Amino acid sequence: MNDPSTPTSSSDRPALPRLGVFGLMLGIFLATLDGQIVSTALPTIVGDLGGLDHFSWSVTAYLLTMAAATPLWGKLGDLYGRKGAYSYSVLLFLVGTVLCGLAQTMGQLIAFRAVQGLGAGGLTVGALAVIGVLAPPQERGRIQSMVGVMLPVSFVGGPLLGGFITDYVNWRWTFYVNVPIGIVALLAVAKGVRLPAQRGAGRVDYLGAALLTTGILGLTLLAGWAGTTYAWTSWQIAALSVLVVACLAWFVRVERRAAEPITPPRLFASREFTLAQVLSFLVGATLVSVINYLPPYMQFVQGASPTVSGMVILPLMLGMLAAQLTTGRLMDRGGMERVVPLTGGVVTVGGVLLLLLLGADTPLAAASALTLVVGVGVGILMQSTLLTTMNHAAPRDMGAATGTVTLVRTIGGSLGVAVLGAVHSSRMADVLAERLGPNAEKRLTVGGELTPALLKDMSAGVRHTVEDAVSSGLHGVVVGAAALSVITFATAWFIRAAAPAPDPVTAVTGSDPAADSVRIPPAD
Repeated sequence: MNDPSTPTSSSDRPALPRLGVFGLMLGIFLATLDGQIVSTALPTIVGDLGGLDHFSWSVTAYLLTMAAATPLWGKLGDLYGRKGAYSYSVLLFLVGTVLCGLAQTMGQLIAFRAVQGLGAGGLTVGALAVIGVLAPPQERGRIQSMVGVMLPVSFVGGPLLGGFITDYVNWRWTFYVNVPIGIVALLAVAKGVRLPAQRGAGRVDYLGAALLTTGILGLTLLAGWAGTTYAWTSWQIAALSVLVVACLAWFVRVERRAAEPITPPRLFASREFTLAQVLSFLVGATLVSVINYLPPYMQFVQGASPTVSGMVILPLMLGMLAAQLTTGRLMDRGGMERVVPLTGGVVTVGGVLLLLLLGADTPLAAASALTLVVGVGVGILMQSTLLTTMNHAAPRDMGAATGTVTLVRTIGGSLGVAVLGAVHSSRMADVLAERLGPNAEKRLTVGGELTPALLKDMSAGVRHTVEDAVSSGLHGVVVGAAALSVITFATAWFIRAAAPAPDPVTAVTGSDPAADSVRIPPAD
């Protein structure tokens, strides 16, 4: 009989039954659904609670804490059990979800979104880490395609459901709807996933986690405040810059010396792994920025209700879905690690540039169709970077690797929303102040007087001004996203079509690096 701590073939992997797959997919579904549902409800939420100038922070708070928590959840799973880490992350996410639904002010909503983000950091990384360990490399593309089959309801139905709930129930239920889904996910994983009991010999690198969190927070604040809230030469921006550099430099030093680093430096010894993280960062910034500022345009400029605004961005969501389904199967054939991201880069550049055609006089059907191409490009890039990351990581680092790719994508989204959100707010404020005066601009953006519902009762002159202001803000976001897409395409040129690292579980020697330091007893 083989020692259970040293599996020697792919047949030694614990089985992953359908119920377990369903529960894991629900975790990814939850994280995605929350973003899609809330995106169409945010204009109404911000108008109800006040503080349009803080619009981006209701998104950034979620993404920021999600980014900071992602590698920590990954490492906790690697050391103490991936199933348990995943389950606790679902519970924390649900607590934050309920608190968001109870929020009475924009400050409370931002704080509770941060709590929700802490739990969300473990949803995707936890599910992917379990899949990455249990599934052999040649099957990961197929299983990732199953993610694409599981996500149509969130990608396509999320905006529709969010708009419907906002129109006919109350925006607070866009949060509460996550609760029953989360409970089902917990029960399915508890019953359907059977993993060996695991407890690592190391301990979590809490200092590294604290430094990384502080650095990400400082970087996000720097991106959102510099040149808007504070001048580039102000002491606040200078102090933040010093804090960011010091924390990130110290983080790198700590990770090199830690016994169980949050982000193992050995992962970046692979050229393709490193480039995949760069691409993931860029595509995260592009996607989150575009997807959060299209619904306000559809509602304020096109006059669409929250429900209809969810429907008109369906082409973007369907394009992502189709691309993810296709990309997983293409990369399973081998030799496509360079071709696929290059193709995704080209398509994304073209798709983002098409969004510059959106304006106050663009027909609604045309505005909807223009979002398709960018969805296809982003879907190709997201799937290819994930698969490249998983194929260039050993099983002992699977949690850290999937945590890293999710982390950098989330950081990209957080910084993208912060930077381009500041551009959006600034361009909107300039147009409103120039045409209506500073006092009217403040009432609309800060005083809670600007919502899609209230806009319909305003005079024609004010409506046209708001439409032009929102269009101008969106164009600023699109120009920034186009620049990011060009950099993405340029980065993809450096990827080599190299064969992935061999899977230690199926290696001839039968040696699992993780098993050298961790003895895993049989499952109960």
